[in-house]
Amino acid sequence: MELTLEAAERPAAGGPLRRLSDLLYRKPGLYLGLLLAPPLTWFGAIYLGSLLNLLWQGFYTFDDFSMTVTPELTLANFRALLQPANFDIILRTLSMAVAVTLACAALAFPIAYYMARYTTGRTKAFCYIAVMLPMWASYIVKAYAWTLLLAKGGVVQWFVENLHLQPVLEFLLGVPGVGGSTLSTSHLGRFLVFVYIWVPFMILPIQAALERLPPSLLQASADLGAHPRQTFFQVILPLSVPGIAAGSLFTFSLTLGDFIVPQLIGPPGYFIGSMVYAQQGAVGNLPMAAAFTLVPIALIAVYLSIIKRLGAFDAL
Repeated sequence: MELTLEAAERPAAGGPLRRLSDLLYRKPGLYLGLLLAPPLTWFGAIYLGSLLNLLWQGFYTFDDFSMTVTPELTLANFRALLQPANFDIILRTLSMAVAVTLACAALAFPIAYYMARYTTGRTKAFCYIAVMLPMWASYIVKAYAWTLLLAKGGVVQWFVENLHLQPVLEFLLGVPGVGGSTLSTSHLGRFLVFVYIWVPFMILPIQAALERLPPSLLQASADLGAHPRQTFFQVILPLSVPGIAAGSLFTFSLTLGDFIVPQLIGPPGYFIGSMVYAQQGAVGNLPMAAAFTLVPIALIAVYLSIIKRLGAFDAL
């Protein structure tokens, strides 16, 4: 028995793997560092390195005559962002991103509330699949499908004509005599496509925030004599703000950098994403494209600082 206890207490001889395992067990910080080293290296060296390299090229000079980029540092590209034509592109993109975010929040909240409070089991699973199913389809396929839906003779025109919504559509577009092709070449059509594509990214964070809402709070509100409207505006809505802010991070940033929908649907006119694509592709003006890339980065940084105070990161 004594020999057995001594053998159990005596540290077993191990190879390099055993010694490494003991070292990691004694130093959990080292273990965590080894786990995070590969993704942090990828994020820091590959992603941030390439992004900083792109932004640095925004200070280079583009020769319009020879169509070449020279490493002569200048601030002309960033000053060009304040020119009326370029500044109009920034305002157009920003206003569309804000409008899409507000519309997605208004559409997503009732769906998320129903999923969180009134569904269980198979019904909830069906709702999850219904929300995520559009996300499984190709983004380009959905964008091209909407060009057919909004075109002349499409489904949307059929609904407008049969439901006698021409006056409403004329009021929204601000033009008389709306035809079937007008919606597909308007900002309203572009707005509808953005909302359709990004609204699932708003539903899921709001639903997750409402799931964490304790039922006892609603019962306490009712016991204290609050009307359903008071309960909604004073209890449910304030506690769902982190989920709304988390969803808005996706809808705002994705709309801000999109370049496919503005090219396929709506009137001619550049967005930030399509401007970057045109400058670095068709024109070859990589410094100007890099300068435009800085705009959504700065806008999203400001937006992140705002929604962080609303608890958006806690709801992700």
